[in-house]
Amino acid sequence: MTAGKTSSLPTRQDLDAARTRTAAIRRRMIALQEELDWRCYRLYGLTEEELTLEAVSGAASVHGSTGSPRTEGVPEIDLGERAFEIVMARQMARGELETTWFDRHGSTPITEIPTHWPEDYRRLVERRIALIESDRNIGLIERPEYKRRWNDEPWEAQEERALRGWLLDRLETERYWPMAALVTTRRLADIAAQDADFMRVAELYRGHPDFDVHALVAELVESEAVPFLPVLRYKATGLRKRAVWERTWEMQRREDAGEKVGDIAVPPKYPSADFIGATFWRLRGKLDVPKERFVSYPHCERDADPTPVIAWAGWDHLQQAQALAAYYVQMKENEAWPPDRLTPLLAGLLELLPWLKQWHNDLDPTHGVRLGDYFADFVAEEARTLGLTLDQVRAWTPPARATRGRRRRRAS
Repeated sequence: MTAGKTSSLPTRQDLDAARTRTAAIRRRMIALQEELDWRCYRLYGLTEEELTLEAVSGAASVHGSTGSPRTEGVPEIDLGERAFEIVMARQMARGELETTWFDRHGSTPITEIPTHWPEDYRRLVERRIALIESDRNIGLIERPEYKRRWNDEPWEAQEERALRGWLLDRLETERYWPMAALVTTRRLADIAAQDADFMRVAELYRGHPDFDVHALVAELVESEAVPFLPVLRYKATGLRKRAVWERTWEMQRREDAGEKVGDIAVPPKYPSADFIGATFWRLRGKLDVPKERFVSYPHCERDADPTPVIAWAGWDHLQQAQALAAYYVQMKENEAWPPDRLTPLLAGLLELLPWLKQWHNDLDPTHGVRLGDYFADFVAEEARTLGLTLDQVRAWTPPARATRGRRRRRAS
């Protein structure tokens, strides 16, 4: 099988070092952007003098061999330390300005030039500040509306997302899916509990060592899973659009087989309101393109293990059908499920049939049958055994949730 590849094992030391380096690179970028801004002011004639560091430091060569400004001596600066921000901070201190700029961008207002900067850069920034305050044109352009905001995702969120991605990639590896078979999240969690690398990264992700591995795996899987049946994915509006899509696919199949079907209309797109859950919309989008990592099977949980039943979404339609059929037979023969519990599983197989016949109906040399036809016969026979027609199987809907009714008031 082909699954997501996990990168090298992250450690707390690696993450902290990456955070430090990322912050330094960002400060360097902010400083260089300032040099570019002030260089452009001179190039466009907004200033008469060059207010970049190399120009005011008395260097013999302001530019390198490529004609670009030399920036080796420019110190790193942070948000809140740019010239216009110092001007704003001083205005705030004098009660002349009210702004949410610093709070919005997570920076600290300062009124004094940082003392850790080189002396020549400190003098340069003071000259920039003086020009902002005295020159109308520079004062207009050195304002928040025209300066790069440097809005970044907080490091903590980036780290959490990276660790979560690593864990999800790990859950897609062959260690967790040695064969095409439906499993429960508890079963995946049992494997994860024996996976030392998973547990080390999970500890970083959770932030403490005494986390519940079963709860973590269920949380990860459910956030990246889409149910196997349309009726479990869409609201009524989405189901109507799905029917249009299915008719379109059928016409395309007939056309591919050489039949003249006429013009095939473009089916409608799905808005988020067509999906039952926001997760399904995030993973499918307006064209309902599968991007999920896992397939979930609601209403198919076992009595002995009621945790969610799932499959890996990377399998092809034949592997999905084989795994689902095996689970169906197991629940029917080993756990004696009644027809109402078996029906959604059979509906899942019925949902896969058009794709099995399209992609997997050549004569299979191992089994000597056409597997699309084989599964079609299997579904028809099992439906007959359950006392159902194929239309009844296809029309399965989840049972209504039991709700606690209000007590009637007694008449006085």
